[in-house]
Amino acid sequence: MLRVVDVSFAYGGQHVLRDVSFVVPRGRIVGLLGPNGSGKTTLLRIVAGTLRPLRGHAEIDGADVTTLSRRDVARRLAVVPQETHSAFDFKVQDIVLMGRYPHLRAFEIEGPNDLAIAREALAATGTLSLERRPFNTLSGGEKQRVVIAGALAQAAEVLLLDEPTASLDLGSQLDIAALLLRLNRDRGTTMIVCTHDLNFAASLCAELVLIRQGRVLALGATADVLTPENIRALYDVRADIMFHPRAQHLTVVPIARA
Repeated sequence: MLRVVDVSFAYGGQHVLRDVSFVVPRGRIVGLLGPNGSGKTTLLRIVAGTLRPLRGHAEIDGADVTTLSRRDVARRLAVVPQETHSAFDFKVQDIVLMGRYPHLRAFEIEGPNDLAIAREALAATGTLSLERRPFNTLSGGEKQRVVIAGALAQAAEVLLLDEPTASLDLGSQLDIAALLLRLNRDRGTTMIVCTHDLNFAASLCAELVLIRQGRVLALGATADVLTPENIRALYDVRADIMFHPRAQHLTVVPIARA
């Protein structure tokens, strides 16, 4: 179980998070929604242990992430960032093998078992055929699937995904949603998904946490939280929300600024 307990954070004395609390049960996909500047990415970094909160804490299985070593955190949590560029001309296989770092001793290099795990992760994300390709030659959707493969190779129980479909075409968005649902179903992977795409969140997430101006506006089951009233309060936008029988999830149609 992952818990965020009364977390507050400030940059230069200006608060961006205030008293944020929520729970992510094991095996659940929880969406983190809010307008630009609401503190979502900062909150993910606190959960990942790369930022220390001003007050409160984030914990996984009862352990405060700030008390764990970076290696221990990496064995439990994997981060899938919004930007998927590489400064060096690594091959796809090398990118995924980097996920094995938390499981290697000092100065140890990857062995046959690590390679097998990396190739299994590539196969699970449908990218095994790309393993010899330079990472920077891939499309945006292919890069995102490879980065997710690296997170799987890390063998972490929890994925933290920051805008996983940003700048992707419609087909790639559907591919990423299907991949994450499959990983959750087949592997029981717990996920926090930060996104601006309300329909993507509705198709993927069992629960939502809505954040505005650093505070939790609403949280709970997606069907209960994704309402016209909450969308208006969150984004100052009027929207129609309905269940789409073919898509089998709620859909959000923005109408106008409130």
